[in-house]
Amino acid sequence: MIIVENLVKEFGPKRAVNSVSFTVNRGEILGFLGPNGAGKSTTMRMITGYIPPTSGRVSVGGNDLSENPIPAKKLIGYLPESAPCYSDMTVHGFLSFAAEMRGMRGRTIQDAIQRVASLCFLEGVLHQSVDTLSKGYRHRTCFAQSIIHDPEVLVLDEPTDGLDPNQKHEVRQLIKRMGEKKAIIFSTHILEEVEAVCSRAIIIDRGTVVANGTPAELKARSENAGLVRVRISGGTVDAVKGKLTGLMTAGRVQVQSEGASITARIQPRERALAGELARAVGDAASQSGWKLEELHTEEGRLDEVFRSITLPDTVKRTE
Repeated sequence: MIIVENLVKEFGPKRAVNSVSFTVNRGEILGFLGPNGAGKSTTMRMITGYIPPTSGRVSVGGNDLSENPIPAKKLIGYLPESAPCYSDMTVHGFLSFAAEMRGMRGRTIQDAIQRVASLCFLEGVLHQSVDTLSKGYRHRTCFAQSIIHDPEVLVLDEPTDGLDPNQKHEVRQLIKRMGEKKAIIFSTHILEEVEAVCSRAIIIDRGTVVANGTPAELKARSENAGLVRVRISGGTVDAVKGKLTGLMTAGRVQVQSEGASITARIQPRERALAGELARAVGDAASQSGWKLEELHTEEGRLDEVFRSITLPDTVKRTE
């Protein structure tokens, strides 16, 4: 549904987006990650046709955005950064205006407003002026306008910004449900949203795509992915370290005493051996007569991967 090919955007001498390419299929929710200033919002503005690219191509639903912009834009619902609304309108008036701009007329508009008001929990503020709304309600109002025409493609720039924890959960669940039938791309700084909602994620840094994969694939790039952590009692530090170091699938072994227990962190020789290593650690504890209090394999952390990819080398060296 969305094809982005070699997208470039230059502002004078600054190249904000540098040859970005990716696709989003129907039924897919793509998380768009990156530090501030990485080029996320600029890329999303080009995908929606809000600003033109310096070079490259965007296709939405088979329509080239530069050659057939109207058919392409009809398929898109867009929640911009900072959720702009007309503050002198009521929520109902703003949504009615958005529906008319999308070509709706008559009873269809009222039906659409009722639908999005229910989805976005706006029934209680429909006749309230936008300038009297809290940040969370303003954001939900702008989210509602992005889905007023039930678009096939959704482009959401930080859709949970300004929402309280309950509202964040509601919006995430709504995006997840809509993602079953639509193509969705949304940017976020909240990494837990990617794991909770996204089927795939892209990390962009300094205008360039530096990672692209499912949340599980990205977490597997974490330094601690596959690490086996075990806590036991009934042994000594030297005995535990010696036994675990001798395992065929074990790499580096770190052991420390924690009161009456001993905790060990064992890196597998290869990440593919993590499951085999965990079983070997459990067998070693049983054979040695140690009491096994905890045994699990680390799956990796998305925040570790994000930092390792996007932090400048000078910062990494000082940490």
